[in-house]
Amino acid sequence: MSKLTETDLTILRLLQTNARERLETIAVETGLSVATVQRRIKSLKADGAIMGEEAVVSPKAVGITMTFLVMVELERERIDQIDAFRRKVRAEPQVQQCYYITGEADFALIVLARDMEDYEKFTQRLFFQDSNVKRFRSSVVMDRTKVSMNVPIL
Repeated sequence: MSKLTETDLTILRLLQTNARERLETIAVETGLSVATVQRRIKSLKADGAIMGEEAVVSPKAVGITMTFLVMVELERERIDQIDAFRRKVRAEPQVQQCYYITGEADFALIVLARDMEDYEKFTQRLFFQDSNVKRFRSSVVMDRTKVSMNVPIL
C-alpha cells in the first residue's frame, strides 16, 4: 500500500462517513477536480485502503434478535488446524466478526442469531462437531451500545 497523503485521508474520512458521498462534494472538500477525486478513489480501492462498500442492515429488521460474544479455545494450535477453523468461520454467515487473539482463548467471535434455539444449532455445527474445539464460552449481548467498523483517521 502506498503512503497516504492528507488529501487521501480527507477522502477516506468523507467516504467512511458516507460511502455514497457525491464526487462533487469530495472535490469541494479537497480542492481537487471531480476527475482527480475519481482517480484517487479508484487508486485507494486498488491499494486496499478502501476494502469495500456495504449497507449497514439493522439485525432486528431481519429478525435477528440476539448477539453473542464467543471465546473459542482450540485443542491443537497447529497452523493447519488454525487455518481450517478460519475457513469454517469465514464460511459461516452467522459469524459477523472473527479475531485470532492472544490470551486464554484463540479466537473471539461476534455471532448473530434469531433466538437461543438458532444459536444452539450454530454451536452444534461450528463447535461440537469440531474435534479441535477444546471449549468455547459465550456471553449474550444485552445492548448494542456502539457498533461501528469506522477506523479512526488521524
